[in-house]
Amino acid sequence: MSRHALLIGGARGIGHAIATALLDDGWRITVADIAPEVPVDLVQRGATFEQADCSDPQIARALVENSQPVDALVVTAGPYRRVPLLKETAEGWRSMFAGNLDTVFFTAQAALPGMRSRGWGRILAFSMANAERLQANPFVAGHYIAKIGVLVLIRSLAKAGARDGVTANCISPGFIESGSRTPSDNERMLKHVPAGRLGDVQDAVAAARYLLGDEASYVSGTNVVVSGAYGI
Repeated sequence: MSRHALLIGGARGIGHAIATALLDDGWRITVADIAPEVPVDLVQRGATFEQADCSDPQIARALVENSQPVDALVVTAGPYRRVPLLKETAEGWRSMFAGNLDTVFFTAQAALPGMRSRGWGRILAFSMANAERLQANPFVAGHYIAKIGVLVLIRSLAKAGARDGVTANCISPGFIESGSRTPSDNERMLKHVPAGRLGDVQDAVAAARYLLGDEASYVSGTNVVVSGAYGI
């Protein structure tokens, strides 16, 4: 029987590309996204779509319970907000932690017990390429601090699930061409990438396929930086 993956934030961008790849590999897929737009191409291939704000613990738990068995949880959701630190609002600040960190915590907290009981599971979340450097980021402070929190949370989940065959890992992309930025933005970012090119969503997909597979059963608590040497 094929395994089932629940992808949070999988309707667009990297999440959509991972969902497509897992369908190619024979997985059953449930895609959840805060946006109401249905990923028609995924649904036509048999994926289930649910609109859900998983920063709400009750919604997250209900989604996981209704999607059982969840063999793999992939959280690519991660709202981004650029604003000077001293001009940030309370609402804006909290939204960065809700969307980037709370979503991972509440869905993983709901999914991990079932994975442990079955003796197999994969939790995969997304941080950002320079999060491990703990550097100053006064224009994206809320987003950046939340992504640092994702790294710590993933390592904690790795220890919580290790004895029962569950791994938890992170992918930290750099500048990935996912269709969400203008050509001028891409050109501006390119000068910061030592590899001399922007990443493609398939670069992240390759890392995800490995971490979700059986061959990565002894890889847990790691952070795979997919950045062309940016942010290291």
